[in-house]
Amino acid sequence: MNAHITGPAGTTGVGDPETDIAIETPSGTIQTPTPPGRRQMLTALATDFRALPVLVALLALVIFFSTQSDVFLSSRNISNLLVQTVVTGTIALGLVFILLVAEIDLSVAAISGVTSVLMAKLVVESGLPGWLAIVSAISVGVLIGILTATWATRFLVPTFVVTLGLGLVLNGIQLALLPESGRYSLLGTGIEDIAGTYLTGIWSWGFLLVAVVAVAVLALSRYRRNRAFGIDTSLVRVVVLPVAAMTIIGGILVLALNSSQGVPLPVVIFMVLLGLAGYLLSETRFGLHLYAVGGNVDAAARSGISVGRIKVIAFGISGGLAALAGVIAASRLLGVSVASGGGIGGGALLLNSIAAAVIGGVSLFGGRGRASSALLGALVIGTVSNGLNLMGVETQVQLVVTGVLLVLAVTLDRTIERATGPTTK
Repeated sequence: MNAHITGPAGTTGVGDPETDIAIETPSGTIQTPTPPGRRQMLTALATDFRALPVLVALLALVIFFSTQSDVFLSSRNISNLLVQTVVTGTIALGLVFILLVAEIDLSVAAISGVTSVLMAKLVVESGLPGWLAIVSAISVGVLIGILTATWATRFLVPTFVVTLGLGLVLNGIQLALLPESGRYSLLGTGIEDIAGTYLTGIWSWGFLLVAVVAVAVLALSRYRRNRAFGIDTSLVRVVVLPVAAMTIIGGILVLALNSSQGVPLPVVIFMVLLGLAGYLLSETRFGLHLYAVGGNVDAAARSGISVGRIKVIAFGISGGLAALAGVIAASRLLGVSVASGGGIGGGALLLNSIAAAVIGGVSLFGGRGRASSALLGALVIGTVSNGLNLMGVETQVQLVVTGVLLVLAVTLDRTIERATGPTTK
């Protein structure tokens, strides 16, 4: 039996809590009341408490793996876990911008691989200074992202298809750039210092202080904006709780990391990127336009927003971050090879990056998500991978677990989307 759900004015989806849902069936129209409590709960999960299920799941994973391995909560393993998370998290952060406008990019892992190989080639064979090679690689990543979005918007081709084909093209270019040995070593080039540098002592605590202040400033700005527009808000929920959580969790992590080598530089870089992305999404007109395009592309276009330009910028940001992730991965592994960027097809890196963004709370249907989603999702993926490795679980099981988490996250997202009122794309 086919059924169609419409709201009070014929709009698809669920209306206000006081309104009935009209379910059109072949035998007539059935009016059913919307449960106010359930809708309010799902609305809260879609907005202020979107990260709550992820945090609960992450806490449960930490508790579980800590009981399975004595090494899991050691300072050295925590440091390794965070550095491993940075690569996936950085790519996921770029995907946040793309998913917000209801698009997808299946070439991010390939961009990460080919740009890291290009960087290594420029350093090893051309003798280019490390910093200049890194800038060149990131610039190429940005350019690839821009060209991808331009092609898709110009010829109205789904980005799913464009990026799928582009990924294969970039895989071929990556193989062509590599030497016959299939690997470039980066030892002695200075690139390895990125993953090998740590902030210790007063520098690590100073970084935490800056991070807490940044979170407080963004939270206060959001609270004031909500009040200015008459949106129901709470100082405790919007400001106090995030700042307190950042202070407590950050303090524990810095204390633990300082007992080993200190806070890894890649973690510092990722946190800075999170802060910049959070500012872009919540405090700028560009961020507002991203959400508008993802929420309703037709309405955004009619209001004067250049949808094509917004998508081009989003893909450019994603391409640049994917390239930066490739640089960090190359520094950590002390070289690049065929396996860089997850290997042919993106491998687990592509799956994990998309899964991290979605599991962290970014909607696949556009218009919902925050920069912090990349961090939360990447921590979940990284914790699962690290914990299962310590337990000696095989790779195929890790992939199964990651896939199940992705399906559950999309199912939750779709449930919230349907219950709180999907928008017309």
